[in-house]
Amino acid sequence: MTQTFPGSAPRRGVLAIDEGTTGTRAGVVLDSGAAHEVFYRPIKVSHPDDLSVEQDPMEIWTATLDVARRAVGRAREDGITVTSVALSTQRATAMLWDRVTGRPLLPAVVWQDRRYAAELTAYETEWDAVLLARQGRPVGARAPFLWAARQIATHPEAAEAHRAGRLLFGTVDTWLIWRLTGGAVHATTPTNAASSGGYLLTEHAWDEEWIGRLGFPLDLLPELRSDDAGFGTTDPTALGIAVPLAASMGDQHAALVALGGLTAGQGMVMYGTGAFVDAATGTVPALPRPDISGVLAQPGRRQGGTSHYSLEAYTSTAGSAMRWLCDDLGLFASPKELGEEAGRVPTRPGRTPRFVPSLAGVRTPVWHPESTAALTGLTLATTRADLARAVLDGIAHSVCDLIDGIADTMGGPFTRLRLGGGVSGSDPLMQIQADLTGLELERVADSATASLRGTAYLAGTAQGLWSSLDEVVEAQPHGRVFRPSVSRAERTAQRAAWRDVLIAHLGDPELRPYGAPGSPPHTPH
Repeated sequence: MTQTFPGSAPRRGVLAIDEGTTGTRAGVVLDSGAAHEVFYRPIKVSHPDDLSVEQDPMEIWTATLDVARRAVGRAREDGITVTSVALSTQRATAMLWDRVTGRPLLPAVVWQDRRYAAELTAYETEWDAVLLARQGRPVGARAPFLWAARQIATHPEAAEAHRAGRLLFGTVDTWLIWRLTGGAVHATTPTNAASSGGYLLTEHAWDEEWIGRLGFPLDLLPELRSDDAGFGTTDPTALGIAVPLAASMGDQHAALVALGGLTAGQGMVMYGTGAFVDAATGTVPALPRPDISGVLAQPGRRQGGTSHYSLEAYTSTAGSAMRWLCDDLGLFASPKELGEEAGRVPTRPGRTPRFVPSLAGVRTPVWHPESTAALTGLTLATTRADLARAVLDGIAHSVCDLIDGIADTMGGPFTRLRLGGGVSGSDPLMQIQADLTGLELERVADSATASLRGTAYLAGTAQGLWSSLDEVVEAQPHGRVFRPSVSRAERTAQRAAWRDVLIAHLGDPELRPYGAPGSPPHTPH
């Protein structure tokens, strides 16, 4: 049933929960498409060793419960009718728990965990091409299914729970769906399953051959449902309301919806610690190319039984590079000061400082996870402003490499590219990005709630709050547009100079100079 709260001016909205890696937020997304007050609570991430990354599943649940209850309480105070609940979550973070006690048996293994990365390389020769063709991603470095198989084999309590038929496995979305419905639903969605490396793109099914090859018991796989298929009714003892749990999405997929990536060619860049570039590719997947590293195909969303696909590429260094220079090295007082200094250098002549921000490796255009960063071209004439500009240039070029890689994989340029995330607040960086892409880039007005709003839009559309995703997305306020201010020739020269720096730094013979046959030619204007 729909839960109605008293109030003088009744409004409707979707309670949206966004469970991220370092914190959980919740708020009601109103029928206008805007987010009402959003509540936030941080959660801990632990690093038991250099390769392991873990979290406490119960902390994830209690933090989610806390912010969701606060959002429901505020809705009650403000006379808002909560029509449904929507969920977006970090992807590929997995856990095992007891269905009878509801107790997690082990810490959750986070998507950043690399404890099995070296072991997984043994599968690459046999499996990479197979998985790219049917899952849209290679073997990779994360292994939720291998992790679970090992725990069942070595952890007595997990093994006993499995023998007794009490063991449950799932990613964060599965765990929260199960808790929010009082244990009634054990399910996941394509936008979460794909990131775990076990989803068949065109069949909407588990890749049982690959999952079984990793030793994972197939009887533990959650039910696969469309992102908007519905997941039962919320347990009133959890949130105090009994409404449909109408949608569940991976966080980046939800953000892509909120930023308007609904039809082929429409995309987003989310700038945070790292930077994600995503683009919708339509109802037929655009599969990765073997000559372009780090671009993955995935379900952008599965809505009404139809899969809408997307491509994604990621660099781990954006805001983290700025924080490193400011907080760790103390070269600038703040990212804002860094941006102001960079703005003092309006042009980039040939011989200038260059910063390659590969502080945590390179994924695109070539795979060099062991790569370190580089700062070159320094002279006695180099100023702080030159250094600041080099940093922003390096970040923008790295993101441009992702954009080029996705455009080349799509086989055409972006038709629209919207920007969000905390680092997108840097006007100098956004202008440099527009100059290097040759695209008009729109910085959205409220990117902090993108994942919240995107999954709420999907839920609200399924529940009849909006007639379509287009209706609610296009009703949102437009943000600032950054237009290219350099010529195509200047842009080509700057991208070629960057490619030369990257080739010299990585020493990779497979990385072709910009403009050479087979290299990214993405110059839309």
